[in-house]
Amino acid sequence: MPPPAGGCYDTGLLHLPKETAHLLTDPHLKDAGLKIIPRSEHNISRANISSNAIKVLYRLSKSGHQAFLVGGGVRDLLVGIEPKDFDIATDATPDEVRALFRNSRLIGRRFRLAHIRFGRDIIEVATFRAAEPASDDEEDHRSVHGESGRILRDNVYGAIEEDIWRRDFTANALYYNIADYSIWDFTGGVEDIRAKVLRLIGDPETRYREDPVRMLRAVRFAAKLGFEIEADTAAPLPVLAHLLADMPSSRLFDECLKMFQSGYAQLALDGLLRFNLFEQLFPDTAQALDGNGDNDLALIREGLANTDRRIREGKPVTPMFLFAVLLWPAIRYLAVEIQQEEGCTEFQAIQFATASVVERLVVRVGLPRRFSAPMREMLAMQPRFLVQQGGRALRLLTHRRFRAAYDFLLLRAAVGQESQEIADWWTEIQEQDPAQQKKTLGLSKQRKRRRRGGKGSKGSANTELRE
Repeated sequence: MPPPAGGCYDTGLLHLPKETAHLLTDPHLKDAGLKIIPRSEHNISRANISSNAIKVLYRLSKSGHQAFLVGGGVRDLLVGIEPKDFDIATDATPDEVRALFRNSRLIGRRFRLAHIRFGRDIIEVATFRAAEPASDDEEDHRSVHGESGRILRDNVYGAIEEDIWRRDFTANALYYNIADYSIWDFTGGVEDIRAKVLRLIGDPETRYREDPVRMLRAVRFAAKLGFEIEADTAAPLPVLAHLLADMPSSRLFDECLKMFQSGYAQLALDGLLRFNLFEQLFPDTAQALDGNGDNDLALIREGLANTDRRIREGKPVTPMFLFAVLLWPAIRYLAVEIQQEEGCTEFQAIQFATASVVERLVVRVGLPRRFSAPMREMLAMQPRFLVQQGGRALRLLTHRRFRAAYDFLLLRAAVGQESQEIADWWTEIQEQDPAQQKKTLGLSKQRKRRRRGGKGSKGSANTELRE
């Protein structure tokens, strides 16, 4: 019997390996809509899976447990992307996993997980979760929801056919079975991947309320994979965007790094703007864009394009520069207001504006001080590029933040916020040797200090008299 379209075999069809033959009679899996894609019908090879993940999968399997590679690792392998993480799901409890792997530790309160460490490589192992909460007397192992519907704790363990409904998108809800190298698909995820559609599992509004960060994940995955967000999945995004205000700032910071520092920042920005999510992360910048949207938005797009380029070229990127790009429109407009009202210098106005904008951002998106402090220093240097003579210009040239500040100057010049002549001048002076730099800055003639008092000074004077 030939396979159905897409190469999927449901539990009522033949040609299943002997390791999964018993599933034909399992009523729970059949009722859950399980489809099994055998190894011959998909492109995932163990050669492309982390060797450490393979070790964990085999040890769990040989110990009598179900063991699956799950989530983004399976999805990325199917679409031809090298996965960054290889997560595992199993019917073994966290304590059982801990007993099997001496190099593991249990983490998390909201979701109890096992981390198995192989040097710097960490394999995350999660236990299948149940669809229904446990009884109230099982305080440490029950699912807890907040008033808005957000899941606060979820340590209710169950079977794979229940675990599937705790995952977010169909593309992320695929299980690669190490027992026979097949893919288990309960939600049509394989078909959605082939159609390049991102679809939430279950009722979209309910799922977003359970975890509002899923709204950002929808935008991020669509940007990363080049998928279209399915209509019902996209519809609640603008309406529920305000729920992000209640999320821990540290989670939003981590999600921002994933969106903007993975090589598809421009597409992620488009999605955030399209669904009114950007203003929930960067309200001050969103307000500034309303005032002079085209020019400032061009700066942000150019900055994110530069970040994407550097990632493609294997060059380092830093959150310091990224957040400077995302916050600069708000800082620039606030600095103008401060300078007009307080009568201070542009340098002081930018310092005050940066401090104010960052202080508000940290409440919403937890930008750590190790990034915000050098960012403030870099942005405060921007007015100093107007000084092209003397010791102040030389000190700027040798400043430890000069290179980052110079790159930001080039970005501003590219969108017309600074003179291209100034940017070119600072480009040229960097190519000069130290002696030529001093000459360019008017520092080549050094005054000799006159020595006061002492025999040397008096002798010099007497000589002048004799002459």
